[in-house]
Amino acid sequence: MERSPPVGTRLELCRFGRYGLIPAVRFPMDALIPLAILALLAGPVLGILALVAVRRLEGEVGHSSLQQLASRLYALEQRIGTLENTFSESRPDASAVSPQTTSPPVTVELPPPDPQPLIRVVISPDAGAPPPPLPAAQTSHRALKTPTMEFRHIPAQEREGSDDLESRIGGKWFSRVGIVALLISVSYFLKLAFDNDWIGPSGRVAIGVLAGALMLPWSQWLLGRGYSYFSEGIAALGEATLFLSVWAGCQYYTLYSRDVGFGAMIAITAVMAAVAIGRDSQRIAVLSLVGGLLTPILASSGKNQQVVLFSYLLLLGTAALVIAVRKQWNTLAPIAFFGTQIYFWGWYSEFFHTNSPLERTVGFATLFFSLYSILPVLKAMRCELLGELGASMVLLNAFAYSGALFILLWPDDKWPLTLLFLALAAGHVAIARLIPQPNAGQSPMARLLFAGLALTFLTLAIPVRLEGKWITLSLAVEGAILVWTGFRAVSNFLRQAGYFLLAVSALRLLFLPPDGGPFLFNGRFGAYLVMIACFGVVLRAAKLHQPELGGQEGIEVGIFAIAINIYALVALSTEFWDYFGKAGTNVDAALAQHLSLSILWTLFASGLLILGIQRKSPLLRWQGLILFGLVVGKVFLYDLSFLERAYRILSFFVLGAVLMAVSFLYERKFRRERASS
Repeated sequence: MERSPPVGTRLELCRFGRYGLIPAVRFPMDALIPLAILALLAGPVLGILALVAVRRLEGEVGHSSLQQLASRLYALEQRIGTLENTFSESRPDASAVSPQTTSPPVTVELPPPDPQPLIRVVISPDAGAPPPPLPAAQTSHRALKTPTMEFRHIPAQEREGSDDLESRIGGKWFSRVGIVALLISVSYFLKLAFDNDWIGPSGRVAIGVLAGALMLPWSQWLLGRGYSYFSEGIAALGEATLFLSVWAGCQYYTLYSRDVGFGAMIAITAVMAAVAIGRDSQRIAVLSLVGGLLTPILASSGKNQQVVLFSYLLLLGTAALVIAVRKQWNTLAPIAFFGTQIYFWGWYSEFFHTNSPLERTVGFATLFFSLYSILPVLKAMRCELLGELGASMVLLNAFAYSGALFILLWPDDKWPLTLLFLALAAGHVAIARLIPQPNAGQSPMARLLFAGLALTFLTLAIPVRLEGKWITLSLAVEGAILVWTGFRAVSNFLRQAGYFLLAVSALRLLFLPPDGGPFLFNGRFGAYLVMIACFGVVLRAAKLHQPELGGQEGIEVGIFAIAINIYALVALSTEFWDYFGKAGTNVDAALAQHLSLSILWTLFASGLLILGIQRKSPLLRWQGLILFGLVVGKVFLYDLSFLERAYRILSFFVLGAVLMAVSFLYERKFRRERASS
């Protein structure tokens, strides 16, 4: 007995000869499976696109036919009116004309095949020019005004109405849960069949591809009968089935190469994008984009293929942005951006340190940044509102690119990093100048946003040439710019982002300060001055826009007002501590340091009290009083026990004199208030 050839190796086409079956042609199975996949995908897509085109053509023909019918009816009515007027000339005029009656509008809804919107035909007797009055003898059969027909489209939201909780649960949520349950059931059945070898590997992949491909026309059939959400769920299930089947064929069963699987997954993504455009469905477009982002993971070989991966991400992002611009689908760009960032940093952590070219990596990072900058720039040029989502995309894109440049080029390539930051600053300045001036009542947020980013990149270029810790100051400057821009553009989102950056930079400066140097002329004291100036910008902007401050934001601004005095005191204290610590022996230096702090804090608290009394600011006065409490505690608890007699006398003398002066100022303040009242 002859043994049958192994299953899955090749396909033999036979013909019946004189002496039995004669093999005619032999095809390798590796070539047939991709062709079968493409054939199964191409058929449903062409059918769906043809059906959508026919439906649109039917809607257009129906609409034009109704318009022609209306025009012909109106022309016929005019001819009848002319004949009636001709016959009425031979009859005597009536003494009175019966009043014209007005019938209410009649609304007829003619629903064309979905998903086209309804066409409402409004027959209104009050529309158009009224005909001349008729004799009384004629009013029996001609009492109505000339009717006209008006055509207008009703959007889907108007005819569907708002869904209540019951319809959402029964119509949407149950369909999704049911789809998941069916997928689990089919998965368990197929697993049982696979475990018992009822179906071979080639048959398993073929069943999955066939089932996924058939779900697409089934989804279109359901959409034609009004089941929109259910049909989109079936389409999503079909896409997932196709992806899993192709992945199993190339990765699990190795029926064909990963390159073939990668190409098949790209074809599935393109098919779903075409279906989304044809059906005008943003949800299917999102599913297609997510499937496209999952393709490199499903077809990955675990090797470093930077050019292929990043080129694919560029093409996928470009397609997503083109569809987003044409269809006004704003969710596609953020999804593509975050997916690209995940792949970029995942590749960096895995493969960058294994002899990857630095220039090529920087080039791809620049291309990613440029790609996701196009859409916000185009909107700004067209005077379209960016909104919080668009502004967030601009900021996140700038932060991601600047972070990538810093990680890739610091500290070995400071000059290229500085030049790139300067180029970014110049580019954002050019964009800000090219954006048209906003009209009256429009927000200038786009111009302010790009101008603020230009200043941010400029501030980043300066500390790069000095020292890496000075990046903290750049974040502080950027935070102040965002707060100022947020007040100018009336955007609470930008202000909160600025507050966050200021808080991060302030904490970083407090716990990781730069090194000191000469008294008051060193990088540490200069860093504190820059931070204090940024806090001052926040307070100035808040003062100019006082009515816009809410309760929570008022507390945040108050915290920055207190932080100004705290950072000024910390900056001066560290300078005095270092200055007196370098003089004399260790014992004398420690005594001089503590005495200098006591005197400095006392004078600083006095300044806060005097300024608070002059400006009538309880916040400043309370800060002065709290600082006086700290000085009193330090003098009585530490200076009295550890300082020598001369330092102790000087410390108590300064504290006592200042406290007496403060008491005198408060007494004079109270007398003036009582006299004025």
